[in-house]
Formats: sequence, structure tokens, C-alpha cells
Amino acid sequence: MRILGISGSLRRDSHNRRLLLEAAELFPAGTELELFGGLKAVPPYDEDDDRDEETHPAVTELRDAITRADAVLIATPEHNSSVPGQLKNAIDWASRPPDQPFAGKPCAIIGAAAGMAGSARAQYDLRRSCVFLDMHPLNKPEVLIGQAQNKFDADGHLTDEAAQGFIRDLMTNLASWTRQIGRK
Repeated sequence: MRILGISGSLRRDSHNRRLLLEAAELFPAGTELELFGGLKAVPPYDEDDDRDEETHPAVTELRDAITRADAVLIATPEHNSSVPGQLKNAIDWASRPPDQPFAGKPCAIIGAAAGMAGSARAQYDLRRSCVFLDMHPLNKPEVLIGQAQNKFDADGHLTDEAAQGFIRDLMTNLASWTRQIGRK
């Protein structure tokens, strides 16, 4: 089973990228994570550019990665109580016709943020977009890593054992959910 991991943070060593790498270690056997690294290259959405004969290569790369995946795992920080602009922008680009690749795709959302709520508001907003795009978001367990700056060691590993358990449970549930929906 192939899971596409998308970090909503552009920073190379962000807490959310680290969460995706942690999740990859906690997937059940037979599940692999493909980490999408091209979010920064996706241009601002402009309908004039959407009408061009050729789609921007970064958008094509994202759409192809979503299409290849059996499910999507999004790790999002929280910017001004919502989804980071570049993540929302990439979703807007990828969701354009024809053949919107999100439709019918199982997904899960995790997030780490400096605040106490651990990206709860961003996850809520992202969930609404996922539902609109006909994705199938997994509901439980929620993984909300608050005060993320205190939850990772110098090597980038998550040190919060409760959070590790939630991630492990979510990854197990995502694999099961993906099979249940019939994507794998």
C-alpha cells in the first residue's frame, strides 16, 4: 500500500515533515510512505495559468503523486488559525479538472504546531476541503501535537510517547480504512 505524505510546511526540517517520517516508521507491514517534496515549487494558483496548454511541472508532479497513491497523509502546521497558504494553494491546483485525483481517496490528517491546540483549527479547515473534494478523511484518532518545539529531540525524533501511540493507531487505521474503501 502506498501512502503519499504531504507536509504543509515548507521548512526542510519542520515538525510536520518529521511527523511524516515518524509515521512512516509506524505504518503496518506492507505500507510505504512516499514523501512529496515539491510543495515549494507549486506556483500561486491563477486561473489564467490553468488554461494554458501545459500545466506547470510541479503541479503535474503533485497530481501524479496523488494519483499513484492509495491514500494521502497530510501533516499540517497552523498559520493564523488555519491551513498554511502554500498547502491550500497546492490542493487548489491539484483539484482542478480534468480527472481530479483526490476523488474517492482515503486520507488522514496530522499536525504539529507551537501552540497548545496543536493545529486543531488548521486540521478542521483542511478536513472541510477534503470532504468537498470527495476524499474520505479518517476521523480517529486525532493527532494534534501542541508545543511541538518541545516534543522532538535533537535528531528530529518525536519524544512524546502518547503522541507516538496516536500516530501508530492512526497509521493502522488508515491502512485498514484504505482497504475497506477498496483502494488497495
